[in-house]
Amino acid sequence: MIRNYFKIAWRNLLQNKVTSFISIAGLAVGIGCFLLLTTYLLNEVRYDRFNTNADRIVRVIQGSRSSTDNADNIIAVTPTAPVPVFKQQFQEVADGVRIYNYTGYKPATVQYKDKLFNERKMLVADNSFFKIFSYKFILGTAANSLNLPESAVITATIAKKYFGDENPIGKILQVNTTRNLVITGVIEDVPAYSHLKFDIMGNYAMLDRSKDLKWDSANDYSYLLLKSGVNAKSLEKSINAYTSALNKDNDRSGYKSWFVLEPLTQVHLYTTAKDNLEPSGNVKYIYILGAIAVILLVLACINFLNLVTAKSIERAHEIGVRKVMGALRWQLFSQFIGEAAFITFLSLIAGVLMAWASFSWFSNFSGNELNFAIWKASWLLGALVGLFVIVTLLAGTYPALYLSAFKPVATLKGKSTGSSGGAVLRKSLVVFQFSVSVFFIISTLIAGRQLQYIQQLDTGINRDQVVVLDIGGMPFDKVKAFKDQVMQQQGIKNVSASYDSPVNVRGGYTINEAQGIPGKMHISITAIPVERNFVNTLGIKLIAGTNFTLGDEQSILDTNRGNRKYSFVINESTAKAIGWTPEQAIGKRINMAHRIGEIRGVARDFNFASLHHEVTPIVLFPEYDYFGKLLIKTSGVNMAGTVAGIKKTWKSFYPNVPFENHFLDQEYEELYLTEQRTGGILTVFTLVTVFISCLGLFGLAVFSTRQRVREVGIRKILGSSVLNIVGLISKDFLKLVLLSIIIASPFAYYVMHKWLQGFVYRANIQWWIFALAAGLAIVIAFLTISYQAIKAALANPVKSLKNE
Repeated sequence: MIRNYFKIAWRNLLQNKVTSFISIAGLAVGIGCFLLLTTYLLNEVRYDRFNTNADRIVRVIQGSRSSTDNADNIIAVTPTAPVPVFKQQFQEVADGVRIYNYTGYKPATVQYKDKLFNERKMLVADNSFFKIFSYKFILGTAANSLNLPESAVITATIAKKYFGDENPIGKILQVNTTRNLVITGVIEDVPAYSHLKFDIMGNYAMLDRSKDLKWDSANDYSYLLLKSGVNAKSLEKSINAYTSALNKDNDRSGYKSWFVLEPLTQVHLYTTAKDNLEPSGNVKYIYILGAIAVILLVLACINFLNLVTAKSIERAHEIGVRKVMGALRWQLFSQFIGEAAFITFLSLIAGVLMAWASFSWFSNFSGNELNFAIWKASWLLGALVGLFVIVTLLAGTYPALYLSAFKPVATLKGKSTGSSGGAVLRKSLVVFQFSVSVFFIISTLIAGRQLQYIQQLDTGINRDQVVVLDIGGMPFDKVKAFKDQVMQQQGIKNVSASYDSPVNVRGGYTINEAQGIPGKMHISITAIPVERNFVNTLGIKLIAGTNFTLGDEQSILDTNRGNRKYSFVINESTAKAIGWTPEQAIGKRINMAHRIGEIRGVARDFNFASLHHEVTPIVLFPEYDYFGKLLIKTSGVNMAGTVAGIKKTWKSFYPNVPFENHFLDQEYEELYLTEQRTGGILTVFTLVTVFISCLGLFGLAVFSTRQRVREVGIRKILGSSVLNIVGLISKDFLKLVLLSIIIASPFAYYVMHKWLQGFVYRANIQWWIFALAAGLAIVIAFLTISYQAIKAALANPVKSLKNE
């Protein structure tokens, strides 16, 4: 009997090639996309879980708020003191580690013999790092690999890059021409699903900052390993009670600060902190993409369900004969559910192959290395079996019940087997499909508009045609000489330098005193050391006072910090936080983290961080000790020649340092990498959603025109034009699409309005977006059904009536 069912299923597939293709293609695309998205989501949720102690590791992040702040300021970096102090003071802490991003502001120039490269992934950490985190050692051991201040652990890729087949243990890498690091260990490459990515790991003891325990100047990433059974929230309360007692004076001034213990496994998706080591994910997007994966699968099942019930008339006689011959309902049900399983099996194979073939493209598109290896073999097999069962039941149960319920007498007499309920269900499913499609079209348009808005928004910094060079460690006199020589080139408008990227400033400071303001104060600010032409180079607008002068630069050249005379340019928010108008601030003296000086100018508020956050107080101040970025404003004319000239000058100053450049716009775009990737994924799968919906609509149009062959023939004989007949056939489907637009539009508005709340600066949702989405949906639906409608309208009416 099973063999017979298989034969019937195969013959039906061959007999109805168009609908068979639509059924299999729709299910295959739905299953393939489901597997792609599920693999992506699985990769996101497994971040950092490879660590043996993942459930006991917490990241220490810092929150603060002053009386002038509109919201809590949460940052991922901490001062140097928390880890060693918490280890000593709290018995719940088994161990801890401080991590500093050595290449956070510029790549490290690393040399071994004649091999010279710029490395962008170098961290330094306390020697407890490899005891807390689980990395697989190829050479050396986790216990003693970072015991010496000048020791370093490298990845297998770096070992191959510098040493080839040589044993790297004991070899020396020269870093920035000033440090010699001895290789004491080689580990396997850091997993892509770790938020702590590095190629070289040095010892924190190599830094001067390791000698002092400070509670200000936050630049470290701090992690604690808790003892088994410790409640992190309870420990967090104890820690904040302890640190609050250390800062009673600050509390009285209206400033509050606290620490948060963030579980390691939540860092990638759930963190709300700024200044992370790498762009974090967002659990909201996980929910969105998970919903898309399920919806695509459901839409594909709906296609199959709709097509099978729509072509039920063609199988009515078969069912009637079989029932008269004694077939029971459960036997018919088994046959049709078996046919659904057969189609699902073919679709599953096609979907798996499609996902496998698409992994390379999707990996590049999403920025993650994706493949079936992410799954455990047992998980993947279970998922495929589960997918087969679920899709078979979703797509096959109702059609099997519907077809097996036909009454044999009615079907053999040629009476209609279709019920009004079945027609209503089919129309409802079409409405659901296109409601989903319209929802995604609107969402994609709004997301695209927001990303475009971010690119075009006047952030108060002119990023256009600004070439950026990484110059960390370059002495000030050499920076100045290099800058002066570059300025002589054609196509160069201005040159300046800064500590880090002006579109993502991360330096945390405090204003402790202000002239004319009684008592101590504690205003958390962001500050950045800059070269005196910084304001002019980036087109920052001053609303009061003046820019830095040559005298301001010369006043901080004294190697004794205590003798330096500082000048500051603050933004409007800083003046407001202190209690001044911009005009009142000019000439006032402030104490910023033991740097005492005079306010030279007040700048209009400009965005120096992601547009997810509002503008906060920032201070610019000249200081020559360290610059990380050289900012070269160009005319934009003959950019290739301009960059070539800059490179030639660079080689004359640094013949042994590789020349690398990029544009400030690129740094700005990296702040919205998560949104860009999610928006891109949303666009692609919106197209897939529309494609699946159109497949179903096309299949229904095929059956609708077949059922109306006699009607169309009679109308043509009576004089109806092709246009009239196309309109007649299309009208019913377009009504359903219009209903879908009405249903989807308010829901899309609500969801995207919520999404936009995550941006402090956001585009308005315009009415034309909904009109455009509606127009696209109607055009797409009309084009989908027009082929069948035109084909029916052009058919010979005599032949149509004769065949009927």
